[in-house]
Amino acid sequence: MKLKRVDALESNDKLGKALLNDDGKVLLNKGVGLSPRLIKRLNENHIKYVYIEDSETDDIVVEQPLSDETRVKALQTMKEEFTVIGKDEKLATSLRAEKVSENFTNVVDMVLDDVKGHSEAVSLLSDVMLFDSYIFSHSLQVTIYSLRLAMELGYSDKQLREIGLGAILHDVGKMKLPEEILNKRGKLTEDEFKEIKKHPENGYYILKDMPNVPLLAAHCALQHHERLDGSGYPSGLTDKEMHDYAKVISVADVFDAVTSHRVYRSAMLPSQGLEILYSGAGTLFDYEKVAAFQKVVALYPSGMKIDLSDGSKGVVVKQNKNLPHRPVVRVTEENGETVSEPYDIDLLFKTNITITGSETYEDIE
Repeated sequence: MKLKRVDALESNDKLGKALLNDDGKVLLNKGVGLSPRLIKRLNENHIKYVYIEDSETDDIVVEQPLSDETRVKALQTMKEEFTVIGKDEKLATSLRAEKVSENFTNVVDMVLDDVKGHSEAVSLLSDVMLFDSYIFSHSLQVTIYSLRLAMELGYSDKQLREIGLGAILHDVGKMKLPEEILNKRGKLTEDEFKEIKKHPENGYYILKDMPNVPLLAAHCALQHHERLDGSGYPSGLTDKEMHDYAKVISVADVFDAVTSHRVYRSAMLPSQGLEILYSGAGTLFDYEKVAAFQKVVALYPSGMKIDLSDGSKGVVVKQNKNLPHRPVVRVTEENGETVSEPYDIDLLFKTNITITGSETYEDIE
C-alpha cells in the first residue's frame, strides 16, 4: 500500500484500506475504485491522506496503535459520556458519575493494552476514519500519544492509567462552551478566545469531585495549556509549579492539534509538528519529553513518498525503533526516472543519505 494525498488521487486509484466512521461502520471498502465523485466526498470530509493499492508496495504492513474495536468503543464512550457531562450541572454528586468514571477507566485500560502491544512508532496520519466531533477524536489521539510517551519515559502502570485518564478527559471542559465558538471558521474574537481559555478550569471543576477519577486527572485538565516559561493559561504556572503529567499531555496535545485538520486551518505533517515542539523545547515544553516523543512518533509514516539527499525518491517501508526519522525506504526513482526493480535501503545504516522532503499539500498549492 502507498499513502497518497487525497487531492492527488486519480480515477484509477483503488482504496488500500477501508474507510470507517466513528461507529465502526464501513463507508468505503478496501479495493473500491475512487471515482471523481468519491474523491470529492473525501475532500469534503477533510480526509487528507488515504492508502491506495500499489503493486510496488503491496507488501507494506501498516500497524495501527489501536484495534478497530478499541477505537470504536473509545469514541462511542466519549460521545455518550461527554454529552452527559455537558448537560449535567451536578454530575459529581449524582449516581451517574460513578458509571461515567468507570466507563472512562475501562476505555483507558483498553487503549493502554493496545498501545503496549504496538511496537512501531505511532502514526495517526493514516487512520482513515470520519469523526462526528473534533473533541472526541482529539481526546483519543492525545491519549494514545500521551501513553506512548509516558511508556518511553518509564512511568509505572498505575501512573500510566492516571496519565491516560488525564489525557482522555483533558478537554472535557470544552463541553461547557458554545458550539458556535468551538466550531467557528476563521479567527476568534478577543471575547471568544477568552471563552475558549475557560475550558481548563471548567474541566477541573467537573473532574475534581468525580468519584474514582484521580485528582491528578483534574489537574491535567487544569494545566495542559500551561507552559514552562509562565506564558500559558489559566494560571501562568512555571516549570516547577506544573505537574509532570501535564507536561506529558501538553506535548501530545500540541502535536495532535497541529497535525490534525481544523475548521480554520489544514493539518501539518508529523515532521512539521515535531519542529513546532522543538522550537519551544526548554521554554514552553519539557526538553526531555520532546526528545522522548521524537523516538515514539512516526515522522514519515509507512507508505509515505519521500525525497532523499542523493536525488532518489522512494516510499517508507517500515519504521526503525527509537529512530523513526531514519526509516527503511523503498527506492522507486533515480535521476528522475522510474527504476525497473525497486530496492530497499535502511537509513539506520545508510548514514550518508538523509530525507530531504516528503509529500505535502504545499507542494501543489
